[in-house]
Amino acid sequence: MAFLDCPAHMDKSGAVRCGLPAEVECRYTVRSSDGPLESAKIRCPRGHWFNGPIEFLTRGKHQGAAVPRAASARPQGAANRESGSRG
Repeated sequence: MAFLDCPAHMDKSGAVRCGLPAEVECRYTVRSSDGPLESAKIRCPRGHWFNGPIEFLTRGKHQGAAVPRAASARPQGAANRESGSRG
């Protein structure tokens, strides 16, 4: 099991973050023009949830941090998923 700090904003100015431990529910890889992006779906005890590249979920004090691969519980034989959105 792996955790990241919940990045949800708790005020309108964006100065206060939730910060509770958000469990990584699943990990996946998204293709991009700059190469594959390690991504994850996370959820905290307050009900905040996020789905996106890990580097964007860990911005700020953990910038550049990644979820350890050993902590991932990826089902055996699971294929990488491709994002349906284009940016």
